[in-house]
Amino acid sequence: MMEKEVLFAKTLEQVRKTAREQGGSISEEQVREAFGPLKLEEDQLKMVFDYLEKHKIGIGEPVDPEDYLTEQEKNYLQNYLDELEDLPDYSKGQKEAFAISAMAGEADARQKLVEAYLKDVVEIAKIYTGQGVYLEDLIGEGNVALAFGTEMLGSLESPSEAEGMLVRMVMDAMEEYIKENADHEKIDNRALKKVNEVLERAKELSEELQRKVTVEELAAETKMTEKSIRDALRISGFQIDYIENVQ
Repeated sequence: MMEKEVLFAKTLEQVRKTAREQGGSISEEQVREAFGPLKLEEDQLKMVFDYLEKHKIGIGEPVDPEDYLTEQEKNYLQNYLDELEDLPDYSKGQKEAFAISAMAGEADARQKLVEAYLKDVVEIAKIYTGQGVYLEDLIGEGNVALAFGTEMLGSLESPSEAEGMLVRMVMDAMEEYIKENADHEKIDNRALKKVNEVLERAKELSEELQRKVTVEELAAETKMTEKSIRDALRISGFQIDYIENVQ
């Protein structure tokens, strides 16, 4: 059971990561394929889809990240973008030229690269909104990672690899910041695991008795407390069909 829970958590994290890399959305087929080895029931998959939607990940169609910004964040974003408005828009060729010079250790070229990707950091940060951290902090972490990344370009074989490396470093920095600062993420993961455990045990007992089971019966059979079962039911939106409705 523990191995399955660990695999479930890792798969869920990978699905979320894939969605972020795709601009905040993932197809139903991708989710089903990712969880295929776990052989989940349809009601278990439904909870996965509900979880993803709750965390601002579109299923099939991308969501608009700005829909999840607070008024304060929207004001900050507009003011910050206004500040960046005076920066030139560099072409891909210019960025690669800066990368060549940055790889040779030229400080001015590194600064140009930072300027060239500041707006990209904003777009990446918007993908990570709605996860319990401020947009301003995400942009700050991304900018630090961007500046640090330009100092590491000397390790690349080709300037064409620079953009991919810088974007990956910015995304990694934001994901790490969320992991360290959005405590509710840990709570959500634990809650989903508990719902999954209650669902599986209820299914087993229901199939054995050939009917829906009560909270009391499930508690007595599994040694879980009635409170933990009722909490799992509430978290699932009372969608565990194997248990008598207790709303």
